[in-house]
Amino acid sequence: MNTDDLVKNANRIIKSTKTENAMSMFAEAKEFLRIYAGEKSAFFKQLESFSPREFPSDISSAIQETLEAFISYVENGLLEGVSIERKAQIDVVSDFLDQANTLLNSNGVHSAAPASIIGAALEEFLRNWVEEADLSIGGKKPGLDSYTKVLREAKLITRQDVKDITSWSGLRNHAAHGQWNEVEDKSRISIMLEGVNLFMRKYGERGV
Repeated sequence: MNTDDLVKNANRIIKSTKTENAMSMFAEAKEFLRIYAGEKSAFFKQLESFSPREFPSDISSAIQETLEAFISYVENGLLEGVSIERKAQIDVVSDFLDQANTLLNSNGVHSAAPASIIGAALEEFLRNWVEEADLSIGGKKPGLDSYTKVLREAKLITRQDVKDITSWSGLRNHAAHGQWNEVEDKSRISIMLEGVNLFMRKYGERGV
C-alpha cells in the first residue's frame, strides 16, 4: 500500500468511528497499524495499551489521536525510514531476479537454472520479511512452505498469494530435483518470474 492509500485508509477509519460501532473500529484501527506501522511501532503500542472496555467513551478519541499522528508521520516521509534495511534486502533479491531474467533469455541455458534462482530469491524475500515482522516459524524447517505459512497466519499475505507461492515452489523443486521436463518450457518460467516480480513489488512497498 502506497503513502496516499495509507493516508486515505487511516482517514476512512477515523471518519467511520463517528458512525460505526466503536469497538469494531477500534479492532480495525489496531489491525491497520499492526500491518502497516508494525507491532513494534509506538502507534500500534499506543492502541494496544488502551483499554476500550475500561474507557468506552474515549475509544473514538484514542483512535483519532493515534491515526492522526500516524498520518502526520507518513506524510512527512518518516515511514520510509522504518525499513531501510528491508529495502536494501529487497534490492539484493531484485538483483537475483535480474540475473534469472538474463539467463532465461540466453540461448543454451536450460530454464531450470533461472527457475532455481527465482525460487531462491523468493525464499530470501520471505525469510527477510518474516524476520522483519518479528515472526517465528517455531521448530519447522526453514523454507518457502514454513515462511508462507507463518506470513499467512499473521494475515500478511492472502490465500491467493499462498496458492501462487505453492505453484512457484513446485517449479523450483522440479528444477532442484532434476525433473527437467517439468521446467523446460521457458514461457512457463517467464510467467513465474513475472509473478514473483509483481509479488515483491506489491509487498515491498509496505516496508514491512
